[in-house]
Amino acid sequence: MPSFQRHVFVCINERGPDHPKGCCKAKGSIDVRDTLKAELKKRGISKLVRANNSGCLDQCERGVTVVVYPEQVWYGGVTVADIPEIIEQHLIGGRPVERLMLPDQPHLGERRQFATLEIDR
Repeated sequence: MPSFQRHVFVCINERGPDHPKGCCKAKGSIDVRDTLKAELKKRGISKLVRANNSGCLDQCERGVTVVVYPEQVWYGGVTVADIPEIIEQHLIGGRPVERLMLPDQPHLGERRQFATLEIDR
C-alpha cells in the first residue's frame, strides 16, 4: 500500500454554462490537474504526493479550487502558472501559498508552516 505524505485534490466539477457559480472545469481545472501531475512526476515526487481529481468542492465561484491534505489548506483561483509555486513552497517546503489561500480557514489557526516533504534521494 502506498504511503503518501500529501494528497492534493483538484476540483474538475462541470456545471451547465448558465450556472451562477460557474464550474472549475470551465476555468481550466483539467489543465491545472494535468500540469500538477506532470510536475510531480518530473520532480520525482509522485510517489510521495498524490494528485487526485475531485468532484465539486463547493467553491467554484472562486476559480479552480485545490485542497491539500493532511493540512486541509484550501486554494482558489489556481492556474497552471501557480503549480510550480504550490509544489515548491507548500508540497515540498511545507509553507502554504498565502496569496492563493481561500479566506476563512479557522481550522488552520495561525499555522503557516507544516512538515517538509521527506525526500530520499
